[in-house]
Amino acid sequence: MFGCYLPLPEARCSLYSSTSPLISTSDQRLAHSLRFNLTQKLFQELPAHPRLFRRHNAVSEDYWLPPGELSEIDRNAGLDAPENIFRCFGCTEAECQGPKGCAKIPWRLEPGGYLKNILNARVYDIAVAGWLQIETPLEEAKQLSDELGNTLLLKREDLQAVFSFKVRGAFNKLAQLSQEELDRGVICASAGNHAQGVALAARTLGCHATICMPPTTTAIKIEAVRRLGGEIELVGQTYAEAQTHARERALKEDKIFVSAFDDPYIIAGQGTMGLEILRHCPAHLRRDLHAIFVPIGGGGMAAGIAALVKEIDPGILVIGVEPTGANKMAISLKTGKRVSLDNIDVFADGVAIKEPGAECFRLLRKFLDGVLLVDNASICAAIKDVFNETRTILEPAGAVAVAGVKAYLKARPEIKGKTMVAVTSGANMNFDRLRLVTELADLGANREAMLMSTISGRPGTLREFVNMAVPEGTHLNITELRHRYTEDRDCQVLWSVGLRTESDLTSVLERVTAAGTPTQDISGIEEAQVHVRHLVGGRARGDQQLSNEQLFTVAGPERVGAVRQLLNALGTTWNVTLFHYRKTGNRSSPILLGLEVPPGSAEKLTATTKASIDFILL
Repeated sequence: MFGCYLPLPEARCSLYSSTSPLISTSDQRLAHSLRFNLTQKLFQELPAHPRLFRRHNAVSEDYWLPPGELSEIDRNAGLDAPENIFRCFGCTEAECQGPKGCAKIPWRLEPGGYLKNILNARVYDIAVAGWLQIETPLEEAKQLSDELGNTLLLKREDLQAVFSFKVRGAFNKLAQLSQEELDRGVICASAGNHAQGVALAARTLGCHATICMPPTTTAIKIEAVRRLGGEIELVGQTYAEAQTHARERALKEDKIFVSAFDDPYIIAGQGTMGLEILRHCPAHLRRDLHAIFVPIGGGGMAAGIAALVKEIDPGILVIGVEPTGANKMAISLKTGKRVSLDNIDVFADGVAIKEPGAECFRLLRKFLDGVLLVDNASICAAIKDVFNETRTILEPAGAVAVAGVKAYLKARPEIKGKTMVAVTSGANMNFDRLRLVTELADLGANREAMLMSTISGRPGTLREFVNMAVPEGTHLNITELRHRYTEDRDCQVLWSVGLRTESDLTSVLERVTAAGTPTQDISGIEEAQVHVRHLVGGRARGDQQLSNEQLFTVAGPERVGAVRQLLNALGTTWNVTLFHYRKTGNRSSPILLGLEVPPGSAEKLTATTKASIDFILL
């Protein structure tokens, strides 16, 4: 047995067993304990190896928030700390080395300085140059509004020419450069969206742009930058290494380094979104505008929107939203100093930044009302929600704010009839990631639960278990079933069930508990969703070899009770030694089926499957 530590942000984690009552908690330590025990149980066949699993993201794991809870903000500590002071990259001017930092952009510290510069930002000049209109619509998400009991408006930055808000700040920054600076060329580091914004802005202004990107950047973003005329250099292994290289080249080749977020002109450019939100919000909804939810990576967008909105209408909340595995701003605001995470979860790569910007941090500790943390399953559920509304597939970072709205309102059921705004910041989705999104979406929306049950290792127990857990006449449907027979020993069944209401899960767990079947709800464990479900299988284990085992592929219909129907058709004649099924959304889905087929009974098996005409033995 080996020890492991697996993070469980915002998880639903409960345990049912025949000998103990329901354990259900939002307490993080108990949730970690449950995961520890579960993972030991799942991997009890593996040899001890203390480095097989290790605690990752040590900094972010030290700070967590219950779903929907706003982070604390220390607005006073470390105001003059050197690490919190903004200076332009490469600046060596003596006047900029003082306690106030950059002196070349004095308006950033003046009262109303950001308001004035956002109002005068040159963002909209790019439209005059022949590109699509930079302003994006503020659209009501009617289905989500009905579900939430509040009006949800989506600020559709995913509709930009580069499918991301980043073009605003990039163009505003480059538009401030002199012709001599433009002739020298610009350089930046980016994992994709900022790169496209800089490439488009440079192309519009007739400037050469060099983009340093880590090799892990998705193909769709690399190709988009190339089409926009950017010179791409794939370098390093991470964004941080690519940024270090870009800065070195900027100094060596006398190019202008364009930060993705930590620059007053970048921030002012992004702040134009706040201006459009206030201007486009209908009057009858504007009166009840409660909060604007903004995704946070380095903090440039949130800083710009907050600086604008709080100057015009300080009663409107501006709330940042971060993934639980990339919560650098939440930690920084709580501790009063910028922190750098050791490791980050890159699922929402558009906001997967290790350290917030200094100027962004200064503005957010002054204007932001707090940060929410959302897990990957919640982000995936938000992607699906927006797809159902708009038929647009957001990238994970683009859906972070929508996930934040849902978590915020779920934690505050008393809020009704208000107006909420979520910035859908981008739609540069890597197609290969859709597989994981679909796996996590229903779990994140509590439309599906993943469970692990222990049954005895004797013939017929899987059929008995399914008939007990999801009996005939119930509206519940098994959406996944994975089982490997272990002769004369307890064995595990990993199964998922579709849910209509939260009470559905309670009724299922109470039913299996009453039957004496230990069952754990592992829906909140991302490792189970991504990895463990694929580990169920391997050779049959037991005191005797299953010499008559045969494997079959069965095409079964996707309807309520189909799995139960197949197992009942097989009856007690054939022992089910392997069962792998996952709902696909098609009319029928493949089932990998292992059976003990005694000599001379193959024809009878064929006749049985033919009698169950909805199933085809392939």
